[in-house]
Amino acid sequence: MASSVKLGSKPDAFRRQGQAWFCTTGLPSDVTVEVGDMSFHLHKFPLLSKSAFLERLIEETSDQDECVIILNDIPGGAKSFELVARFCYGVKIELSSENVVYLRCASEHLQMTEEIAEDNLISQSEIFLYQVIIRNWKDSLKALETCEDLLPHAENLQIVKRCIESLASKATTDPNLFGWPIREHGIMQSPGGSVLWNGISTGARPRNFSSNWWYEDASALSFHMYKRLISTMESRGIRPEIIAGSLTYYAKKYLPGLNRRHSMGAVPLTATLSEVEQKNLLEEIDRLLPVQKGLASTRVLLGLLRTAMILKASPTCISNLEKRIGMQLDHATLEDLLLPNFSYTMETLYNVECVQRILDHFLAMDQANGAASPCLDDVMASPSLAPITTVAKLIDGYLAEIAPDINLKLPKFQALASAVPEYARPLDDGLYRAIDIYLKAHSWLSEAEREQLCRLMDCQKLSLEACTHAAQNERLPLRVVVQVLFFEQLQLRTSIAGCLLVSDNLEGSRPLRSSITTSGEAGGWATAVRENQVLKVGMDNMRMRLSELEKECSTMRQEIQKLGRGKSGGWASRVPKKFNLKLKSQMCSAQEGSVSEQHKSMSAKLDKLQAKVSRQKKQLAGDA
Repeated sequence: MASSVKLGSKPDAFRRQGQAWFCTTGLPSDVTVEVGDMSFHLHKFPLLSKSAFLERLIEETSDQDECVIILNDIPGGAKSFELVARFCYGVKIELSSENVVYLRCASEHLQMTEEIAEDNLISQSEIFLYQVIIRNWKDSLKALETCEDLLPHAENLQIVKRCIESLASKATTDPNLFGWPIREHGIMQSPGGSVLWNGISTGARPRNFSSNWWYEDASALSFHMYKRLISTMESRGIRPEIIAGSLTYYAKKYLPGLNRRHSMGAVPLTATLSEVEQKNLLEEIDRLLPVQKGLASTRVLLGLLRTAMILKASPTCISNLEKRIGMQLDHATLEDLLLPNFSYTMETLYNVECVQRILDHFLAMDQANGAASPCLDDVMASPSLAPITTVAKLIDGYLAEIAPDINLKLPKFQALASAVPEYARPLDDGLYRAIDIYLKAHSWLSEAEREQLCRLMDCQKLSLEACTHAAQNERLPLRVVVQVLFFEQLQLRTSIAGCLLVSDNLEGSRPLRSSITTSGEAGGWATAVRENQVLKVGMDNMRMRLSELEKECSTMRQEIQKLGRGKSGGWASRVPKKFNLKLKSQMCSAQEGSVSEQHKSMSAKLDKLQAKVSRQKKQLAGDA
């Protein structure tokens, strides 16, 4: 509830008729004061007894038949003079946060000082400002809002400065630490923390205030006043994240573009600004935002960037936002990164150039922080490399989203994909998916362009699932398919070798179990049996896959040999030269022989493993 104080004791003697005010004291009016379109029919004595300025004007018109005073330059216009006239007549008026600034500025202009009359309006309004308004958050805020209509008078009287200093002081202080009694936001609080009603404790506990308790109130100010408030808070050492939070709240309230899909937070929208005003506001917020990383969420920054593109903000503003986003690109989501193209000069659906610049800022920052090019094991193990691996995954997802765009040129796709360092991708599955989507949407690419595109991915970094898909992908060049088959077989060999290594360790672990109790041996034996069963199923699956690979490799070698027997001047004679199929035929022969030998070796080791398990089972039965 706003604070107020009553002045005067006489009943209201003023009445209005159209654009004229009359004082019904029973005496005829002897002076007319014109303020704008409003006329006040009053009496000389009450006015000149309170105002030196009006006294001088009345004396200047004393020789005229009719006394008419024009006050077009009085602060606050007719609204202020009506209150001043009531004060001069001693009629009851109520000083409040909504009118005290009007009265203070008008009384200064009319020279209503103590030399003219005791307890005059200047002193009365000044005391109310200092002792009541400035000490209360809500009243200071309301008084500051009214200063907008009274500039530069309120500025000259230091009212704006005093209100801003009061608000900044309260915003930078924890409300939970205020002394008692405290009246802020309509709550009276006792030393024990209970809410007071008429000075009596209700036993209710007050709510705890967070650091953003003042955001909504401050957002009611015009940006001119809000900007001065923020600057004063910064000079008082308020934390940058609090400043950034308030600026974000203010931007959400006045920039409709930030409330896209209602995902920017529950902030009441006040869309009363024109596009030019929104553009100026956004550029000012960009200048006020602290530059430290992480103070504003990446989603908010991307929302600001999207809005800046729509409003055609200055290149400096857009560049600053791109750099801010680049500093924390690892916290972005794919949905927010899909920035539409708002320029008629660009053909693509999404603004790929903007994302490229954001990625370049991130990589430059990552390199400036001393990041080297680690090996794959370091990437998987080091927490410090998590941001760049996250960004690599994000960019691969972005590439997959923009790949269906038929207007997306191959060099632009390649530039974005190749900008991510190789060490940032532990696996190339995401990149392979994006390439496959691009090939499907751009079926007119030549074989050379397809091979050039596929060079972006490393076939050795594809998972078994991706290898299986790629081996059957008709959109990939033949050279890439052969490479995928080769590295898929290498992965299978590695997996089998690891499984057989586990089987060899089963026998070596027996002496350790002999020192354990019988119940422990039984538990270890059950575990070994389960591991053996799982291992046997896995090896059966691998055996089937190896058999399939043998058939595929044999079929491919036969097809190559058929092509090789064609005429030397025909297309078939040129195929081995183009794809180096002769080398691939030799590779398939070597792989087929290796697969057969590994098949036999795997079967022998499986039989050996089963024999070992049988011996352990008999030994355990004998010990029991």
